[in-house]
Amino acid sequence: MKKIIAVFFCYILFIASSWADNDYKSYTFTAGHESLKMFILPERPPFPTGNYPTKERVELGKVLFFDARLSGDKNMSCATCHSPLFGWSDALPTAKGSKSMVLGRASPTIINTGYNSIQMWDGRKKSLEDQAMGPMAAAVEMNIDIPSLMKWLNQNEGYKRLFSTAYPGEKINEKTVSKAIASYERTIVSRNSRFDHWLNGDTAALTKEEIKGFKLFLDPNKGNCVACHSGANFTDNGFHNIGLSSWGEKNPDMGRYTQKPLKLMKGAFKTPTLRDIEFTAPYFHDGSVTTLSNVVKHYAKGGEVSGNLSPNMKTKLKLNTKEIAAIVAFMKSLSGDHKKTMLPELPL
Repeated sequence: MKKIIAVFFCYILFIASSWADNDYKSYTFTAGHESLKMFILPERPPFPTGNYPTKERVELGKVLFFDARLSGDKNMSCATCHSPLFGWSDALPTAKGSKSMVLGRASPTIINTGYNSIQMWDGRKKSLEDQAMGPMAAAVEMNIDIPSLMKWLNQNEGYKRLFSTAYPGEKINEKTVSKAIASYERTIVSRNSRFDHWLNGDTAALTKEEIKGFKLFLDPNKGNCVACHSGANFTDNGFHNIGLSSWGEKNPDMGRYTQKPLKLMKGAFKTPTLRDIEFTAPYFHDGSVTTLSNVVKHYAKGGEVSGNLSPNMKTKLKLNTKEIAAIVAFMKSLSGDHKKTMLPELPL
């Protein structure tokens, strides 16, 4: 049965690739053209029933997000690994957790994560609400005793006021903490880039090189980047083994396979958004590449390790130095125009 499912999945990827080819031929690469509207990101991410993002809920979520007292040693917050200083990541190859323990995977940016249909590098969390408490409870990350945390929040007068305003009639518990943090994370949005201005008709928003890079990005016979980095948020919300050097190690990280034990998922990790990508180096789940140019070169040569590669990976892309530079220039045009993040005042 697993073999049948894997073959069917490969077939779906093949069909998707064919659609991408057809879509490319239908695009008109002029500012504001109707054929490019699919790349316009909705104004705000979707949210679940029962957690409408009110001002009060977002404010509470922001306070919780930046409060280091939500960790076992009282020195680590959500913002430690997802800092606005580093593109809402941490600028490290892989994250550091409790006691500065070096972890196995990079801290993914939370930019536009509210638009994603699945969370985490291996997709083990279905939503932002589902994900929010995970790092706090994890011994290798924030490492706090959750019952003790809930007791403290329920005794803190400042937090009691914030929760009663944000979620009147609801208890202070894991559910409301998760909902509040998720509400704040949905405000971390990048959609006001020069590329977006170009999509909306501003002919001067992109340079000729950036438009060329966009064409190469979409062309299945050149960059083929859109095979995985598709749609307005530039992610298919799928999982792919892209042939990183770490996959060739003796006991590699199995990625999505730990959640979905299919051969195709061995060493496969979630496709990250490319929005604000220039601010989130180093790249890949293992933080092994430091520049966007080298990211494109990795794909251009078909990866470092050939075993169990995603069907979306091509063995070799025909890209010269100028074309690689153009793709990088296009990706940098996806950087949004952000307001400064003001730190919240924490309840005493």
